[in-house]
Amino acid sequence: MGKAKGLSKGEISAMKEYLKEKNAKVNGEEAVLAAIAKMKEPDRSMAKRVHAIVKASASELSPRTWYGMPAYAKGDKVICFFQDAGKFKARYATLGFTDKAKLDEGAMWPTSFALAKLTAAEEAKISLLVKKATS
Repeated sequence: MGKAKGLSKGEISAMKEYLKEKNAKVNGEEAVLAAIAKMKEPDRSMAKRVHAIVKASASELSPRTWYGMPAYAKGDKVICFFQDAGKFKARYATLGFTDKAKLDEGAMWPTSFALAKLTAAEEAKISLLVKKATS
């Protein structure tokens, strides 16, 4: 039997961010903008666009950070989040949805989407997904 692996450095960092967020009393919008500002390009530009799209598509969602990532919540429940590629050394950024998002379609549906770049087509898809997730 192989040796069990523990959490990666990225996962440990994310957990520390989560604990800080739980204990902090910060403005959600400011925290999200600060998290975006720390990202490298092209993720920073994509995160700014995703932030604007989410705000325009679902004004009932409140920006906040979640495990150090820009996220959008309804009440205290995170609905969606943006994970930059650098967070876990991935080759693409991710737009993810939690189980609180109303994206259900049959017995199986996607809950995260790779983002290599944003065009008008992807921006329209994001807007539709966010609207559906909060319906």
